[in-house]
Parts: sequence; structure tokens; C-alpha cells
Amino acid sequence: MTLDEPTPGGPAAPGWPLDGPAPQRPLVFAHRGSSAAFAEHTRAAYLQALADGADGVECDVHLTRDQHVVLLHDANLDRTSDGTGPVGDRTLRELRQLDFSSWKGARIPEIYGARSEQLLTLPELLDVLRGAGRPVKLAIELKHPSPYQLKLEDRVLEVLRAEGWDPGSSTVDNVAVTFMSFSPDSVRHLLHSVPPQYICQLVDDLTIHEIRGGLGLGLITGNAVANLMKATQLEGERILDAGLVGLAGPGIEYVRERPDTIRRWLEAGRRFRVWTVDSEEDVALCRELGIQEVTSNVPARVLAQLHEASPQGR
Repeated sequence: MTLDEPTPGGPAAPGWPLDGPAPQRPLVFAHRGSSAAFAEHTRAAYLQALADGADGVECDVHLTRDQHVVLLHDANLDRTSDGTGPVGDRTLRELRQLDFSSWKGARIPEIYGARSEQLLTLPELLDVLRGAGRPVKLAIELKHPSPYQLKLEDRVLEVLRAEGWDPGSSTVDNVAVTFMSFSPDSVRHLLHSVPPQYICQLVDDLTIHEIRGGLGLGLITGNAVANLMKATQLEGERILDAGLVGLAGPGIEYVRERPDTIRRWLEAGRRFRVWTVDSEEDVALCRELGIQEVTSNVPARVLAQLHEASPQGR
């Protein structure tokens, strides 16, 4: 699909989504769960997010060797478990043997499950959210590059359909689902199956110099990778300029550094989901700009600030 091709369901719906009027404050998504309190992506982090009153939760997904959709940010296990190596090389059964919570150093209350229950698959997260007893939003980020390429998107949609996902409303029971990726290829692939208002093109504020400096690669390889990453960013911006999707997902640094771009997308009807908004200053900036959704590691604190600023809360 090129930028000029039509998307399923017509052009991206401007403004607010189809599930109700605009709230009087930004909606708050818990970034990988309440990840300041408990290890990211764990059962404890998501249960805490619900207890914190988060409007929604965000997760990152990868495929295991046996094609299960698991909640992990990194493509490798080293940072957030006692394992090592690529996630995609392990079966779900093998991953279940690893410890994904102790690295955080936070004691998990018994009601949040045993250490062996902290790794979650996508269906298991849906079960957690079904138990919220209220409407909850779920933002799924599809991580690339993936060893399984766009099969990741196909498998996520397959899993959701098996759970009862309705593409027209993008809901599973009480859970409203949206999809996100930095990868323009992922976004275009999703547009064949998902209405555009439920897709978020993520963008970051990258310069060639910053990318090359942070990679720790040789000059030639570093330049090649940096140029590829910058091209991906520019293509994502073109997708948002063209209105192919309804959701824009910039980082908070992008919001600060590119006010004209933010204003242009807001005026064009893009709905914003800004990450990762933790400080009081960043929360206030997003509220002042009219940002509709923020993603935070500390959802309870952000909600408290927003409620204080807006006594009606919604």
C-alpha cells in the first residue's frame, strides 16, 4: 500500500473516536502497566494499573518460536529477566521458566500472583483487563524489527479474533483495542484489516548524529543504520501528514521540539497519544496543548494531577 491508496473504512476519522464524547482531561494509559511500581509488562504491573484507575494500558508484543504473542519490550531477554538471548528463539514453555520480575526489586503482593505467573501472553492480559469491571483501553505496540516480520501483525490479529475481537469497533468485551508501531510497514499492513482510527503511527525526534552516537557502531555501519532509522521517522511523519491513520504517537521530546508539527496535526484532526509523560511539567504541557491521551509509568500520580487541575475529572 502506498500513501495514495485508500484505507479500509474510508479516510481516518478526525477528532475523537467513535466510543463517546471528548473527555475534559487527557486519558491516561499505564506504560507497560504501572511500571514504576512493578516490573514492566508483568501481571502485577497491569493489576496495579487497574487499581490506580488508569483509563487504559499499553503493552509491547513479540512472537515466541512457537508463535505465542508475549508481552515484552526488548527483542532480547537480558534486561528484564534472568535469561539471555532473543525472545524469538524461545518457546513459551521455555520463557515460563524465567524470572521476569525480580530485577525490579519490588515485592509482589500475593494477590498479584506468584513470580512464575508474571510473564503474560496477550490473551492473559485480556483476561486481566476483562476483570476490571469497567471499560478499559488497550494500546498494543508491535515491535520491529521482528525475526518474523509482518507475521507478527497477522498473529496478533489472529489471537484477537479468537478472543472475540470485533474489527468494526475494535473491542473485545469491555476492552477497546488500538494498535501502534514505529514501523510504517507495520502500520500499512494493519490498515488492510483495521479501521484507521484505531491505528497509531509512533514517531520519535531523531537526528542522524544522535542515532549514530547512541548505537556504538563503526562509522560506516552506524551511518547506514542511522539513515535507515531517520528514513523510518520521515515515512511515519508522511503517514500522519496524509491522514492515513487517526492516531499520532510522538514522544514528549518530539512534542517539545516540534510545536508547529504538533499544531498542524491537531488542526488536521489527528488524535494524540504522547509517551512517556511522567513529570508534572510534561503533564501540564500536554493538557495545555489539548493532547487527548498520555502514556505514563506513574498513572496514579498523573491522574491525581489532572483531577486537581480539572475538578470534574472528565
